[in-house]
Amino acid sequence: MVFNIQIPEHRYEHVRHAARDWVFGRTVIAGSDIQEVALTFDDGPNDPYTQRLLDLLARYQAQVTFFLIGGFVRRRPDIARAIHQAGHLLGNHTMSHPSLLWEWPWRVRQELADCNAAIEDATGEAVRWFRPPFGARRPDVLRTAEELGLTPVMWNAWGHDWDATQPDTVTALVQAGIHLNQTRQRGSNILLHDGGHGQLGTDRSVTLAATANLLETWATSSLRLVTVDAWK
Repeated sequence: MVFNIQIPEHRYEHVRHAARDWVFGRTVIAGSDIQEVALTFDDGPNDPYTQRLLDLLARYQAQVTFFLIGGFVRRRPDIARAIHQAGHLLGNHTMSHPSLLWEWPWRVRQELADCNAAIEDATGEAVRWFRPPFGARRPDVLRTAEELGLTPVMWNAWGHDWDATQPDTVTALVQAGIHLNQTRQRGSNILLHDGGHGQLGTDRSVTLAATANLLETWATSSLRLVTVDAWK
């Protein structure tokens, strides 16, 4: 399967910004093995698309990372448990998905602590990974995460799937991001979404189809799927 959509490099300007750890503190982005790829999904759990995604991943025996919104976990703990029982890595995506760049420190702590509690209540497992909504962070946000035992995780490729209308567009963006990372001798940490932060039931059929395309293509390639804890 070949995709010929040309992606302007400025769409990946966030890659350069994300690497500037001296501004924000240490975050996990990716390793130095150019064949390693981590699929990460934000904003779940989301019925019915998270379960459909789990079924797809099971067919390919693929392990990925889910960054969950605590408020949705409280409403659908069964889906969070299904993710955990399937062997995927779970991470904290705050309780209600605010931009932490603008929140008071006490509110940041509450968002992270409450999300930890929601996930741990649903799965029985401690949470160790955290992705800030919108990628928004500042030094004290990362200090609070560290105090709560959380390692912040960013990304260096994305599918821009939150407003995509065609799976091939998402797939092409992801593949272009992987290629760009490989030219820079980096693995790829790919941002996709199995839900929408505004509400449960957000349509993620385009993401699901794009993920199927990617997994089918990678099945005969030299790329290796990892979860973000491979880069700890």
